[in-house]
Formats: sequence, structure tokens, C-alpha cells
Amino acid sequence: MRCAIVGSGLAALAAYATLRHAGVPPDEIAVFGTHADPTEVWRRRAGSIRQERMRSESDGHLAAPSFPGLALRDGSLRALGQTLTNRYRPPVALFLAHAAEVRARSGWDESFVERRVRHVRAVAGGFELDGDGPFPHVLLATGHPGLARVDGAVHAYEPHEYAPQVAVIGAGMAAATEWRNARAAGAEVVSIRRRPPLRRPLNVPRAYFSKRRLDAFHRLPPRRRTALLRELAQPSYPPGREWDADVRLVDEPPPGFQLIAATGFRKGFREDMLLADLVDAHGLETHDRFLSLAPDSTVPALTDDRRTLSVAGVAGQWAFPAADTIAGAKYAARAFTRRACRTR
Repeated sequence: MRCAIVGSGLAALAAYATLRHAGVPPDEIAVFGTHADPTEVWRRRAGSIRQERMRSESDGHLAAPSFPGLALRDGSLRALGQTLTNRYRPPVALFLAHAAEVRARSGWDESFVERRVRHVRAVAGGFELDGDGPFPHVLLATGHPGLARVDGAVHAYEPHEYAPQVAVIGAGMAAATEWRNARAAGAEVVSIRRRPPLRRPLNVPRAYFSKRRLDAFHRLPPRRRTALLRELAQPSYPPGREWDADVRLVDEPPPGFQLIAATGFRKGFREDMLLADLVDAHGLETHDRFLSLAPDSTVPALTDDRRTLSVAGVAGQWAFPAADTIAGAKYAARAFTRRACRTR
């Protein structure tokens, strides 16, 4: 085995599809994860909040080439027109169908190994995963480390119904979706949040998806980059009439109200057991809750001309601020593939 991917979610599928597109055969790739279906966890969370459309745009798909985008696959003139003005939001059903195609076409199931990896260690010739290996090139795509829970509340990303009176904690995309859902179910809805909601189309401002802004981001000293990442992590949801919700703001949930925590995920590498163990075992550089990475999403201290350790998904924000998006997954996947193929 030449390459190993640790994790079996959307970022892992993006990396696998990119490796396969570059000519790496399935028998040179091992994918270690807990779910054979790479969309399972994301699909369950999206279904829990009744999400119908993606927040990403036409190129927010998992195939290695950017073209064709999901708008072209949508097949409508309206979708193509919306793409020209950055207003197209792919239907969740279309995204999932395309992900299933990528899984089948890439040969994902040939490389998948159902196993949770707990320890990654640098050794001569690459990396051992719980003692197996060595693998010269490893991508860590372990996903979000867990839901940020609130005592007495159902989490928005878990299956639930709506009581006649609902209090939603949070101010981001999940919270805005739950305001709409609960109101549509006929509930009285109140909002509990620490700050006013930010309104922006994408998870982070569009400029941070461009090379120019990324280059400037990578030049920031650690303290400024940490502060910026914390600022960009503030909850937000898109502008527009469809998202405007007239909900009453309260400090505490009124008696008898159902409590829904739209609080997202636990944050930081310390919340991920594998990453925390890796940092401690190898004394890796970190800043605040962020794992320090090179601009190509690699761990500098453990990467050289013969081996690669890369990080994709939310833990890769030091390299790409929107690392937890599809665009972020593909950013890490392409850089990892370039390194893996350079030494073939």
C-alpha cells in the first residue's frame, strides 16, 4: 500500500477520487474508516435539519475534475443562470446522487477497510497506523470531533420532531434552518444566542477561496492567523428573504419550551483523540486550538521528499480557512495527490 486515508467521510471520498483520477490504482490505497458509505454521517445530519439545498455552489461536488459542475448536471436553464451570478445552490438529493456515482466509479469499496485508527506514528519509510504499515503517504480526514451538546437539549443534527413551543440555541446555518422548520411545523419559536447572526453566502467570505487571498493568509504571523480563524468561525447563514426569520430573542428558554441545540461541533485538535495523540507523541507545533500546517495542508515536521502526512477537513483550517467545506476537501486532496504521485 502506497497511500492511506484515515477517515471515511466526504473529505476522504474527495481525496480517494482525486488519487484515482491521477492514476493511482485501488490496490495502492487503503481507506480506514467506520462507515463504508462516505455520505452516511453527513446525510444523517442534513436529514435531521431537513436540509434541502447545499450552501456550496455548482463546483461543490466530490469528483476530481471541476467540470462539469452540479449546475450542469441539474439540467435546467435556471440552474445555469444562477451559476453565473453565484446564486446556485445544489439540491441535497442531487449532491448525494453524484457522491454515489463518484463512490462507484472510483472503486472506493475496493480500498475501504472498516476500522477505526487510533494512533499514527512516523517511522522509517512513512507512517504506521496502529502498528500497520509503513504507508509512505497518509491523509488524515477524521471529520468533526463530535457534536457540541447542551444539557437538556436535543441536538439539531440528530433526528427530532418539533413541540408546539421551541427554543433554538445558536445563530448559524443550522439555527436558521431550525427556525424555519419549527415555524413551518406551526411552533412558536424563540432564539437564544450570544451574538447577532452574521449574514454571508458561504461559510467564509468568497475571497478566501482565491489564491491571492490565500497567499496573504499564509503570510500572516501565528497570532494574527489564529485571531482571523476565530473570527471566520463565527456562526453565519446566507442573506435573503428566504432566510429572514422573525423570531423573538430571549436570554433563557421559557418554561415548557422544547430546547434544540443548533450549536454545531466541538472545536480544536484536542477534541479529536487521534490528532491529540499525534501532537503529543511527536511534539507538533500548534497555535491555540489549531494544528500548524504548511500551505499545502501537510504537517511540516513529519513531511519530506519521501513521505507525506496531510490533514483534510475541519482540522486543516491552518492551511485553508474553509477546510470543512467541499472546496476545502478538494484543496487538501489535490495537494496530497501531487505529493503522492511525485514519488511514484
